[in-house]
Amino acid sequence: MINRYLSLGAVVAIGLLLGGCYTDFGPVAAQPVPPPPPSVASHIQLGDRATITVYQEPDLSGVYDVNPAGNFDLPLIGAVRAVGYTPAELEKIIGDRYKRGKFLEEPRVTIAVVDYRPVYIFGEVLKPGAYPYRNGVNALTLITEAGGLTYRGNRSYILVQRSGSEVWNEYPLVSSVTVLPGDLIRVPERYF
Repeated sequence: MINRYLSLGAVVAIGLLLGGCYTDFGPVAAQPVPPPPPSVASHIQLGDRATITVYQEPDLSGVYDVNPAGNFDLPLIGAVRAVGYTPAELEKIIGDRYKRGKFLEEPRVTIAVVDYRPVYIFGEVLKPGAYPYRNGVNALTLITEAGGLTYRGNRSYILVQRSGSEVWNEYPLVSSVTVLPGDLIRVPERYF
């Protein structure tokens, strides 16, 4: 009778290791996933804000937000799809639209992202909430800004859900875990 329960427990444990886990927050990857390269943050996403400068055209230049449809609404040319493009790609697209519409002969456009969408931290931290994204920021720095761990906070790993993903990836709680705009960071509870 005991052997039957042990083998059933072993099967369940192996199944969880091979197939990942599912928490009340969603699925958790079975193996830690390496952080993505920082270049992923270079693509414009919903919630970003950018300064668009059209050389020698102050009426066309300004700070623009990516609207809920994923576009920049620009003077004269209207909506320009922004989500998923790098600033360099958008500079060319916007310049071409101004030229094609015969508004400008040789438009020179530059784009600089001013604000990225925030990173959200919750779970066993003292001050959960939204924190501004900064280039090169890591999870340990943001957790420190959130007041650090509570006395119940897990000191060995964190869970990170990348923007646009439904899977929570487990990472060790070290300073090398790069954070990207829109990430959700959850500090789980430790069990002694």
